[in-house]
Amino acid sequence: MAEILAVCRVEQLLKDAGGIGVTAIDKRPVERRLHVRPLGLYGDVQADRKHHGGATKALYAYAEEDAVFWATELGRDIPPGLFGENLRTSGLDVNGAEIGERWAIGDELVVEVTCPRTPCATFQRRMREPQWVKRFAAEGRTGAYLSVVKSGGVGAGDEVRVVSRPGHGVTVASFFAGADAAQADALEAAERAGALTLAPEIHEVIAKIRKRRLLVLDK
Repeated sequence: MAEILAVCRVEQLLKDAGGIGVTAIDKRPVERRLHVRPLGLYGDVQADRKHHGGATKALYAYAEEDAVFWATELGRDIPPGLFGENLRTSGLDVNGAEIGERWAIGDELVVEVTCPRTPCATFQRRMREPQWVKRFAAEGRTGAYLSVVKSGGVGAGDEVRVVSRPGHGVTVASFFAGADAAQADALEAAERAGALTLAPEIHEVIAKIRKRRLLVLDK
C-alpha cells in the first residue's frame, strides 16, 4: 500500500546567503494531522515566493525509496523534511507519475502532480554536499510538486491512491530529464482535450522548446 510516512512543515526560518536572506527549507515532521488548502499545509510558509509555493507548488512530495538511495550514496541519514518536502511517501512512484496525475490521500484530500523540482543553490547550501545541484539533477530523482484539487486533512499513515492519469505518457522524471518537442506536443494535446491544466512552469519550458525549434528551422 502506498502511504504517507511523514507530513512536514517549516520549523523555523534559517539565515541564507541567497538574495532573500532567509529560507523556509527547514521542514520537519509533525505528529498531528494538518489541513491542506489550495496554497498548502496549514502553518507552512515559503520565503522565496517567486520560485516556491503558490497554487501549482502547494505541496512537495518526495519518496522514501529515493531518500534511501541518497542515504546510501551520501553515507548519511535523509530524514523526512531534509529536502524541504511536505510529504514523504512510501510505495508510490513519485518520479514516474504523469504530469496531471491525481492522487487521493486519506479520506478527503485530492492532489494533482504539476511539475518536477528543479534543485537550486539554497538546496545545495542546505545539504552542504559538493556539487549537490548537479548530482541531484543528474540522478533525476526530483520528487514532484502538487496542486490541491480538493482540500482536506493529511497525516502520517494516510493511504495514497492514484485515481486518474491523463494518459499522455510524460512523467515527472522524463520531462525533467529531457523535455522535447514530442513531450510538449503530448502535454498540450492533453490540455486541449481537458485532461489537465498545465502549470505555468511547464508552459515556460514548452515555450523555450518551441523557441529553440523555430531557431533551428530558421537556419
